[in-house]
Formats: sequence, C-alpha cells, structure tokens
Amino acid sequence: MSNATKIALAVVAGIIVIVMFFVSMYNGLVSGNESINAGWAQVETQLQRRFDLIPNLSESVKSVLKQEQKVFGDIAEARTRYSGAKSTEEKVSAANNMEGALARLLVIVENYPQLKSNETVQQFMAQLEGTENRISVERSRYNESVRGFNVQVKTFPTNIFASMFGFSARTMFEAAAGAKEVPTVNLEVK
Repeated sequence: MSNATKIALAVVAGIIVIVMFFVSMYNGLVSGNESINAGWAQVETQLQRRFDLIPNLSESVKSVLKQEQKVFGDIAEARTRYSGAKSTEEKVSAANNMEGALARLLVIVENYPQLKSNETVQQFMAQLEGTENRISVERSRYNESVRGFNVQVKTFPTNIFASMFGFSARTMFEAAAGAKEVPTVNLEVK
C-alpha cells in the first residue's frame, strides 16, 4: 500500500471519527432536550391532578367556612392563570401562586376542628397531600434532567455545537419567593 493511500485512509478515518463525534454530541443534546420535555409533561400531569382536586376540596371546606372567600378566590384565580399560561415560566408562576393559596387553605383547615373531623375534607386532604408529594418528585426529576442538559450545553466543546443548532440552557423549577415562610391567616370575622 502506498503512502498516499495510507494518508487518504487516515484522513477518511479521521473525518469519520469527527463526524461520529458531532453526531454523538447532537444526539445527546436532542436526547437531553426530550428528557426535559418528558419531565415537564410529568410535572404538568401532577399539577393538573392538583387542579382537579382543588374544586372538590374547596367545596367541602366552603360549606363550613363561608367567611374565607379570599382564599377560594385566590385558588380560582391561580387555576385560571395556569390554564391560560402559554410558557413554562408562566405555568411555574401560576403553580407557585396555587401553592401559596393552598398553604393558606391548609392553615385554615388546621385551625378549624370541625373541618378536621369532616370525613370528606379528610379524604380530599389526603388526596391533596399525595398529589403534592407526586409534584415534588416530578419537579425533582425535571430539575435533574434540566441540570444534566444545562451542564452539557454549557461545557466545551458541546457549548459551541449547541449554540449552532439552537440548544440553550433550560429553566429549572424553583421555589416561589417566600415559600420558606409559614403563611399567616387571620380568621377574625369583621
């Protein structure tokens, strides 16, 4: 075999290795992006479960607590905002508003013994607690997918390739501002 043939074969092999490297990077980005989309779909599924449970819980509690209309109004508004949200960021914001309203509702339920003893309310509260746990798990999975993808998109040399094909860092699901603070509820009737 001549030197020219060896050089030609080495160049072809090098080109094949480089092409396979870029194909692998691209496929990794597509796979990561799709994992994030699937993770977000799971978060939305659990959020929808929450939004489906809320009216039943609200109706059960309303029958006992007529004076707490603001909390129920906030819950209805958050549900409306979520169903009208177009982007992931808008949905996250609406879900966070719902969490704040739910926290206030849970404080109300804790402060009213007649609600605690109501079997219907207990059942809905158990369902809601289970749903909140599912949402937490799915958010965690989503954030893990986003973290892995963001690392991939931001590291060299994938970052160059990612920007060429329009891949960019994705937004993680973060706790709402003030989520660490215990909500206060004033139950005084004026």
